[in-house]
Amino acid sequence: MKYLFFFFLLFHSQLFPKGDYPDNHSCKECHENIYDEYQTSAHSMGYFNDTLHRKIADAVSTKKYSCATCHMPMADNMNELIVGKARPDKSNKTHTDAVSCYFCHTIAYVKRAHKFNINIKARQAENYKPTLYGRLEKPDENDKHSSSSNPVYAKKVCMGCHSHKQNDNNVTIFRAMNEEQDSLECIKCHMPKVSGSAEKMDKRARGEHVSHRFLGIRDITFRKRGVDIGIATDNNKLIITLTNKMAHPLIIQPARAKFLKIEIVRSGKVIWQNYMKKPSEDRQGYFAYSFKRGGKRIIIPATATEGSVYNLNTKETKVLNYTIPPLEKGDIITVSLYVQLAKSECAKAIELEDKSLIEPLLIKEVILKL
Repeated sequence: MKYLFFFFLLFHSQLFPKGDYPDNHSCKECHENIYDEYQTSAHSMGYFNDTLHRKIADAVSTKKYSCATCHMPMADNMNELIVGKARPDKSNKTHTDAVSCYFCHTIAYVKRAHKFNINIKARQAENYKPTLYGRLEKPDENDKHSSSSNPVYAKKVCMGCHSHKQNDNNVTIFRAMNEEQDSLECIKCHMPKVSGSAEKMDKRARGEHVSHRFLGIRDITFRKRGVDIGIATDNNKLIITLTNKMAHPLIIQPARAKFLKIEIVRSGKVIWQNYMKKPSEDRQGYFAYSFKRGGKRIIIPATATEGSVYNLNTKETKVLNYTIPPLEKGDIITVSLYVQLAKSECAKAIELEDKSLIEPLLIKEVILKL
């Protein structure tokens, strides 16, 4: 693993001379639509504008910033950040650009590794304009950069950061993809084609491009599509069927929780619900990571020695059974699936002031009227 780590640093250090980095804003000159889309995406959020990430990173260490490999991947002093000789610098564009345009479009290939995969960047020849990669068969050229199609963008480009992450104790603290998957599954959902050219001066008059909003859980329409919810009853049994239609598990990030809220209403009054105070009371309807160190439960997983996750895996169906009071005609059963971007105990552990991150966001709601 040490060999792979220094291999990554070697390639990273040869990307560009200091000061020659083409920042995100420079891309706007030709790619205004894509730049505006990107600005609304999670890729544009990093240490300085993502409060949750910064709080967790600082809770792990106020000296080292080991998250930089994925959350600040263009940092021109990556090694110093990781070993604790430097801190994130708000005046440094390679720090504030988060997961930058230049980073994603200069990945040559992805190297598989045990703790986390490694993005190997294209080496830039001195005094030559950079080559940016994509999936177009005949990409347009311009005076800012060369363009080239690279098969990694249909295969493994998302695997560098979105595959898996293990801490130093070999405990998995993040997993989104398996090694058999390719990036086309990700692109199909998270980067759908939209109308409009990818650049202001479209030499081939292309009428559409793939969206760079990187649609995700924060988009109210998008998040409805991932899970199907079925409701059935049998005497005093309530049967809930959950089917994950996504190409990744329901729970990926350790800070989040997704949970069911189930209510049976009769004549305007709730006669039964699946939990009283906290969603986690319903163990079969609460999806989240759990970590321990030395047998004691902890929230921040960086030092965990044990870890588990209750999940709805890729394409998996779970059938949940609840014992309920006898139903009557006119009863209304409502099943709602919610997400907390920061589960309550996580927010408490890092003293998160932004309470909106704790507020449940509705993913999907299904109603059955008897």
